[in-house]
Amino acid sequence: MTLQPKAQIMDKEAVDRAVRRIAHEILEKNKGTDGLLLIGIRRRGVPLAERLRASIREIEGAEVPLGVLDITLYRDDLTTRSDQPQVHRTEIPESVKGKKVILCDDVLYTGRTVRAAMDAIMDLGRPKAIQLAVLIDRGHRELPIRADYVGKNVPTSSREVIEVKFRETDQTEDKVLIVEKVEE
Repeated sequence: MTLQPKAQIMDKEAVDRAVRRIAHEILEKNKGTDGLLLIGIRRRGVPLAERLRASIREIEGAEVPLGVLDITLYRDDLTTRSDQPQVHRTEIPESVKGKKVILCDDVLYTGRTVRAAMDAIMDLGRPKAIQLAVLIDRGHRELPIRADYVGKNVPTSSREVIEVKFRETDQTEDKVLIVEKVEE
């Protein structure tokens, strides 16, 4: 099975606009930056968290702490993904206890990644709240999880996949693509 590009649904400017809008929504919902802690889910949740942090700094003039979360050992599909999973460091700059954690990821799909991330966060302490910010919500939830902040809702079929490309992780221009699974 191969993946064939189907359509580009966001370019760099659209990604930038979505990030700025999400940053404003985070600030509005939380009445500023007090007690906020941004945490990006390793891989593409990290650049989203970094960009939200920069946008919040630009809007409020305040620096929000940012952490990086590796959920590898919390996944429920660990045994089906690889015999030797790659585990990376979780780097959280301060305690999550009593914080309003803004969990960041590129795409919300089944909800299983977010569930694993919430388990990992709860093992670090008890936050006041966990809110979810995603660039793309594509539907098809398997768990009762909903994003608080969404850059774009993109209904997809089960044959389609969303690919988010960030310059930080993919050495390419920022864009979001729909690709289709094609039988060979």
